[in-house]
Amino acid sequence: MRVANIIMAYKNPKQLGMMIKAMAHPEFDFYIHLDKKIAISGFQHLQDLPNVYFIINRTVCNWGGFQFVQAILRSLEEILQKRIAYDFYNLLSAQDYPIKPVGIIADFFRQNIGKSFVSYDTEGNEKWWSHARSRFESYHFTDFNFKGKYLLQRVINNILPKRKFPLPAKLYGACISSWWSISSACAVYLTSYIKEEQGLMRFMKYTWAADEFFIATLLMDSPYKNTIVNDNLRMITWDENLPNPLILKSVDFAGIRSSEKLFARKFDIDIDAKILSQIDENLLINIQ
Repeated sequence: MRVANIIMAYKNPKQLGMMIKAMAHPEFDFYIHLDKKIAISGFQHLQDLPNVYFIINRTVCNWGGFQFVQAILRSLEEILQKRIAYDFYNLLSAQDYPIKPVGIIADFFRQNIGKSFVSYDTEGNEKWWSHARSRFESYHFTDFNFKGKYLLQRVINNILPKRKFPLPAKLYGACISSWWSISSACAVYLTSYIKEEQGLMRFMKYTWAADEFFIATLLMDSPYKNTIVNDNLRMITWDENLPNPLILKSVDFAGIRSSEKLFARKFDIDIDAKILSQIDENLLINIQ
């Protein structure tokens, strides 16, 4: 059994190093995608850690932009080209952290080879979808860089009709769908599918926050649907009035301790470093 951990990073190299050390295991490799806007110099020392590699084909990632999804897919493709027999591709951010000992995490993956773990709500079933459709029905210029882009975006959306999703597919997604652990078969399927569906990829360039529905939709409308478990194995806390997950702090430790999930997010050592020490000292017993 072998796991490729793909880590999307843009800040806090110290915290990223802590996460990698907490997850060090002979069956785990770590591939860091560093936002192309960020100088790599502050992160290069992480390559000295065992089984740590940097994604070469870096992509500029803007919050909410489709290029973030492209960065994930390009990272998958780059790792697949290495032809290493990974059983899982585990997508993490640099603000995630394990909340179970790495030996338990490895055992879980070993016992679930062939499955994928992706959280989602089906289209129309949750209030999340009532506003999420605007993410693709309207034009979004998030990834473009020209003066007046948001004015033009507003004008175009006032003139043109709503866009229709270009596939006859049921949509799946949620605010926690961005992060997942998928099988090798699903990883191969995703990278092959997007190469064939260039029209879809052109459509997606003008979406917003597609990371919360695009990959979940492709997988749940794929031949691998029945291998997907609706649980992304991550403890993520949201306030429905905020656009981002809450930063977990020391006061959240009891909830983290009682969680059955394998990982939690988000953490930020610039806001609360103590919580990671609490997790290290109380939850991450060195079981290999």
